[in-house]
Amino acid sequence: MKALLTAALMLVFSTPLFAAVPWEQWKPVGHATLSWGPFEVYNSQLLTPDGKYQPQKWPLALDIDYLRSIDREELTKATEEQWQALGLLTQAQKNGWLDAVENTWPDVSNGSEIIFVATENGGQFYSRAANSVMINPAGKAFTPAFRDAFLAIWLSPETQYPDLRNKLTGATASD
Repeated sequence: MKALLTAALMLVFSTPLFAAVPWEQWKPVGHATLSWGPFEVYNSQLLTPDGKYQPQKWPLALDIDYLRSIDREELTKATEEQWQALGLLTQAQKNGWLDAVENTWPDVSNGSEIIFVATENGGQFYSRAANSVMINPAGKAFTPAFRDAFLAIWLSPETQYPDLRNKLTGATASD
């Protein structure tokens, strides 16, 4: 009976609900805050298993902790603007990425998180609502092409936010 109970408990605690998300154990590469005028929009951090960033090396996680309320349509519009600036909008439109993210992302408020975990096979969004401890997958997994385009917003040398990129990647002014 004791063995059966132990086996049952092991099964329960090995389910995704109780499994720790892998990036929680990863080391931060860097942290940055995006401000718009006098308003802070979000805090972000880049995480890797070893705490070092190398372009196109997986896995990594981009964790965005929101400091204000933004609805999913605004988040999608901001993403569209960034892809336009990076020359990726045609690819995004052709592949339906804007509709996919709008259908995947939640509305966010102060204390909400959206995490993008990038792997060799693509990427997956996770979200945590404000005042919640539960982190849940958001939507379906995305392709490597989406992964690269999404992360380019923060990590590309052509990003609209080079200071944010440098802080996230641990780069110095000479990098």
